[in-house]
Amino acid sequence: MSYLHTLLFGYAPYVALTVFLAGSLIRFDREQYTWRSGSSQMLRKQSLQLGSNLFHVGILLLFMGHFFGLLTPPEVYHAFGLSVGAKQWLAIIAGSVFGTVCFIGLTLLLHRRLTDARIRKTSSPMDLVILGVLWVQLVLGLATIPASIAHSDGGTMLALADWAQRIVTFRAGAAEAVADVGLVYKLHLVLGMVMVLLFPFSRLVHIWSAPVWYLGRRYQVVRTRFRHG
Repeated sequence: MSYLHTLLFGYAPYVALTVFLAGSLIRFDREQYTWRSGSSQMLRKQSLQLGSNLFHVGILLLFMGHFFGLLTPPEVYHAFGLSVGAKQWLAIIAGSVFGTVCFIGLTLLLHRRLTDARIRKTSSPMDLVILGVLWVQLVLGLATIPASIAHSDGGTMLALADWAQRIVTFRAGAAEAVADVGLVYKLHLVLGMVMVLLFPFSRLVHIWSAPVWYLGRRYQVVRTRFRHG
């Protein structure tokens, strides 16, 4: 195992997570006016609603799938009668569906931003970079599906889960856990860390402010333009 492999999969995750947390906190403290998604709806609505809905639904479900899929110990899903092979097939099917939905949505959004002159002029370089990185990451994620089908015994899935769990629990041996996984998986992991690094410097920070608390509200304030009395 090379030094570069150890650096990428043993140390780089902690660098990325540190920048992610510290950078988000510093930006929120110093640049709250930039804490937004920067919608371009007023410039052109065409393809925005469909693309945005597909992208956000797909990316949310993919995140949840990766989060629980990688960080759930095997003993937990074994307790529910789910074998390693069955869990991998579940991940393959869900990843194929949600990944395709997200890919279509993101492609619509990226095409809209690149081909509309007005929207392109109002886009920052980071807007284009983060959309491009997300698009390539989705392509890599979808490319892992054929490889996962070819090795449906679940060994690769266990190796990736072991890597993620070692990282979040600060246990040694994370780099060794993915030493033998395929190149497409390694590229997917590396680009994922790049996304985490870029997060505080991009429009992705608005995820922290997602108004999920609205779901628990018992009332809604409605304003009207008509005066009474």
